[in-house]
Amino acid sequence: MIDSADPALTRTIVRARADLLGAPRAARQYRHLLLDGGSDDVTVEVHTTVFTDPAMLSLLTRPTDPACTSGAVSRDQSGQWLAEQRRRAEADRLLIAVPVFVAAVSAPA
Repeated sequence: MIDSADPALTRTIVRARADLLGAPRAARQYRHLLLDGGSDDVTVEVHTTVFTDPAMLSLLTRPTDPACTSGAVSRDQSGQWLAEQRRRAEADRLLIAVPVFVAAVSAPA
Protein backbone atom coordinates (compact mmCIF):
# COMPACT_ATOMS: atom_id res chain seq x y z
CA MET A 1 0.00 0.00 0.00
CA ILE A 2 1.35 3.37 -0.99
CA ASP A 3 -0.32 6.66 -0.15
CA SER A 4 -0.63 8.87 -3.20
CA ALA A 5 -2.65 11.74 -4.62
CA ASP A 6 -3.27 9.57 -7.70
CA PRO A 7 -4.45 6.16 -6.49
CA ALA A 8 -5.28 4.95 -10.01
CA LEU A 9 -1.75 5.61 -11.22
CA THR A 10 -0.35 4.01 -8.07
CA ARG A 11 -2.43 0.87 -8.69
CA THR A 12 -1.24 0.75 -12.31
CA ILE A 13 2.42 1.00 -11.25
CA VAL A 14 2.06 -1.64 -8.53
CA ARG A 15 0.12 -4.02 -10.82
CA ALA A 16 2.66 -3.67 -13.61
CA ARG A 17 5.41 -4.66 -11.19
CA ALA A 18 3.39 -7.57 -9.78
CA ASP A 19 2.67 -8.87 -13.27
CA LEU A 20 6.41 -9.51 -13.74
CA LEU A 21 6.49 -11.97 -10.84
CA GLY A 22 6.09 -15.67 -11.51
CA ALA A 23 3.21 -16.00 -9.05
CA PRO A 24 2.20 -12.50 -7.95
CA ARG A 25 -0.78 -13.74 -5.95
CA ALA A 26 0.85 -16.77 -4.32
CA ALA A 27 0.44 -15.45 -0.79
CA ARG A 28 -3.32 -15.35 -1.29
CA GLN A 29 -3.23 -19.05 -2.15
CA TYR A 30 -1.05 -20.27 0.75
CA ARG A 31 -3.88 -21.72 2.80
CA HIS A 32 -5.78 -23.56 0.10
CA LEU A 33 -2.58 -24.89 -1.51
CA LEU A 34 -1.42 -26.32 1.81
CA LEU A 35 -4.86 -27.82 2.51
CA ASP A 36 -5.06 -29.25 -1.02
CA GLY A 37 -1.59 -30.72 -0.51
CA GLY A 38 -2.80 -32.70 2.50
CA SER A 39 -1.73 -30.45 5.34
CA ASP A 40 -3.99 -30.14 8.38
CA ASP A 41 -4.54 -27.28 10.77
CA VAL A 42 -3.25 -24.60 8.40
CA THR A 43 -2.95 -21.10 9.82
CA VAL A 44 -2.15 -17.92 7.96
CA GLU A 45 -1.27 -14.57 9.45
CA VAL A 46 -0.07 -11.30 8.07
CA HIS A 47 2.66 -9.04 9.42
CA THR A 48 2.65 -5.55 8.01
CA THR A 49 5.59 -3.20 8.12
CA VAL A 50 4.87 0.49 7.72
CA PHE A 51 7.60 2.73 6.33
CA THR A 52 7.52 6.50 6.71
CA ASP A 53 11.23 7.27 6.61
CA PRO A 54 12.49 9.11 3.50
CA ALA A 55 15.28 6.54 3.27
CA MET A 56 12.62 4.09 2.07
CA LEU A 57 11.96 6.03 -1.14
CA SER A 58 14.14 3.46 -2.90
CA LEU A 59 11.28 0.98 -2.46
CA LEU A 60 9.22 3.16 -4.77
CA THR A 61 11.74 3.45 -7.59
CA ARG A 62 11.76 -0.33 -8.08
CA PRO A 63 8.22 -0.66 -9.47
CA THR A 64 8.35 2.37 -11.74
CA ASP A 65 10.91 1.09 -14.25
CA PRO A 66 9.01 -2.13 -15.05
CA ALA A 67 5.78 -0.12 -15.30
CA CYS A 68 7.41 2.11 -17.90
CA THR A 69 9.09 -0.73 -19.77
CA SER A 70 5.82 -2.65 -20.03
CA GLY A 71 4.04 0.45 -21.33
CA ALA A 72 1.64 0.58 -18.39
CA VAL A 73 2.72 4.16 -17.66
CA SER A 74 4.81 6.75 -19.44
CA ARG A 75 8.18 8.01 -18.22
CA ASP A 76 6.50 11.36 -17.58
CA GLN A 77 3.79 9.77 -15.41
CA SER A 78 6.42 7.78 -13.55
CA GLY A 79 8.54 10.89 -12.97
CA GLN A 80 5.58 12.89 -11.70
CA TRP A 81 4.55 10.06 -9.39
CA LEU A 82 8.07 9.73 -7.96
CA ALA A 83 8.31 13.51 -7.55
CA GLU A 84 5.11 13.46 -5.52
CA GLN A 85 6.50 10.68 -3.34
CA ARG A 86 9.71 12.69 -2.79
CA ARG A 87 7.61 15.72 -1.77
CA ARG A 88 5.66 13.52 0.63
CA ALA A 89 8.91 12.25 2.14
CA GLU A 90 10.27 15.79 2.55
CA ALA A 91 7.03 16.85 4.26
CA ASP A 92 7.00 13.76 6.53
CA ARG A 93 3.94 12.42 4.69
CA LEU A 94 5.41 9.27 3.14
CA LEU A 95 3.48 6.08 3.85
CA ILE A 96 4.34 2.66 2.47
CA ALA A 97 2.89 -0.50 4.02
CA VAL A 98 4.22 -3.92 3.04
CA PRO A 99 2.28 -7.00 4.16
CA VAL A 100 4.10 -10.31 4.58
CA PHE A 101 1.93 -13.42 4.76
CA VAL A 102 3.13 -16.33 6.89
CA ALA A 103 1.53 -19.77 6.67
CA ALA A 104 2.09 -22.65 9.08
CA VAL A 105 0.88 -26.22 9.42
CA SER A 106 0.85 -28.50 12.40
CA ALA A 107 3.33 -31.35 12.29
CA PRO A 108 1.77 -34.81 12.20
CA ALA A 109 1.57 -36.47 15.60
